[in-house]
Amino acid sequence: MEAEQHEIYEYARDRIKQKKRFFYHFVILCLGSVLLFIVNNWLGLYPEKTWWLWAITVWIFLFLLHAIKVFIIDSFMNKHWERDQIDKLILKQSKKVAQLENDLENLKPTL
Repeated sequence: MEAEQHEIYEYARDRIKQKKRFFYHFVILCLGSVLLFIVNNWLGLYPEKTWWLWAITVWIFLFLLHAIKVFIIDSFMNKHWERDQIDKLILKQSKKVAQLENDLENLKPTL
């Protein structure tokens, strides 16, 4: 029981750290976007180029990928899920092997 509780605790701690990093990256995205806007428009550096729009677009795309990973993929496809899937496949394989051995014993001619 204690090992299960420790595993649950570790999983919860990892998820909390992951979500904290996600929101930290969100704040960095917002501040960086505002900074790029200020540098380009208000300070007048490179006013004829829209490089900052491309930089923000790529940044937002990477942020959305990070959000999908944190809130969708890792919420149900974590290490525990992988372990359960492997256990199911091993059980299925062992049942199939036992069935094949049984079929092989039934096919042997009795001498």
